[in-house]
Amino acid sequence: MTKIQLHLFRQVLQAVLIIVGSLVMVALLAQGLSRTDVILENRQSALTYFYIVMLGSPQVIALLLPLALFVAGVWSLNRIHKDSEIVVAQAAGMTRWQVASPVMRLAVVCMLAHMSVNLWVQPMSQRAMREAVADARADLAAALFRAGQFTSNGERLTFYARDQVGGELRGVLISDMTDPDYPTDILARSAALVTVDGHPTLLLRDALSQQLDANQQLSVLEFDQYMFDLTDFMKEDSELVLKASDKFLFELLFVDRRNYFENKEADSFLAEANARLTSPLLNIVMALLAIFAVLGGDFSRQGYSKRIGIATGGAIFVLVVHLALQSAAADDPQLNIALWAVPVLTSLMLGWIYFGRGARIGRKQRIAPPPPGYIPGARA
Repeated sequence: MTKIQLHLFRQVLQAVLIIVGSLVMVALLAQGLSRTDVILENRQSALTYFYIVMLGSPQVIALLLPLALFVAGVWSLNRIHKDSEIVVAQAAGMTRWQVASPVMRLAVVCMLAHMSVNLWVQPMSQRAMREAVADARADLAAALFRAGQFTSNGERLTFYARDQVGGELRGVLISDMTDPDYPTDILARSAALVTVDGHPTLLLRDALSQQLDANQQLSVLEFDQYMFDLTDFMKEDSELVLKASDKFLFELLFVDRRNYFENKEADSFLAEANARLTSPLLNIVMALLAIFAVLGGDFSRQGYSKRIGIATGGAIFVLVVHLALQSAAADDPQLNIALWAVPVLTSLMLGWIYFGRGARIGRKQRIAPPPPGYIPGARA
């Protein structure tokens, strides 16, 4: 790239990074508000909360990148054009392609980055986020042990602890209703959650067990230490079902027909696969729209609000149509062709409109032919 092209590239790149960063922060803030239950209901740490929120950032970046490229392209080109830097390019005889190439090159970079996120980064982060959320919600200690509160796991177990100091619970009460005919109540001075042979177990110290026997007589037993197995009371989560956004491309294209869920969602998976392959092409469309908005006409110091407005409407329309087609293709697989047609045909049309209008921006005015009978050097 020439110096002026490199300057244009840096200006647009800087704007893209700023806009993407700002939009992603806003989106993550909104997403984070929906994950506050991880802390409020499941008593997880702030570190776990931020880890889960950050795992959602690749999907947000992929969604916002084309729009950010359009906004950055329009803003940068408009400012550069008003500063007459494009006029300098005209004077240097740069072609339309040479002036637009920095934006198009950045669009290709964004397209490749977008594709990488869609094919590898997003599935990995989405899986990790789903597993982290599932682990947080299945955390037995967080679910059962809340000092000063009665908590229950369904109708079988009720738990109470007067206080918690570090990892030790004090003043413990457990009501075990596993067998409704023979309920058991356990009192203990202190308790700690340990693991025995891979099973979560509550180690009770100075414990007292009360149970009604077959004759409805109260049986009382005292223990210095008592191991209360919690395995039967754990939240038995079924196998983690991966959504379309959590799967890699080959998993979306090659569905396991023996799996009922995957066979049922095969059309949805195919739509997701085509959307991941076509959405990066929107970066090319957005770049061409930004170029058309600013460079698609004659120079004007009053600005290009009309063309920018038209291009903005076109950008929003293309993005909305692409999202709508992805949703509709989940029910009608034939619409997957339209997912490819929209960005490809739009790019070809915009390229023809802009690059087909002439070889140079600053073409010199053609000299009019001399009138009939004109003799060079002759005086009137």
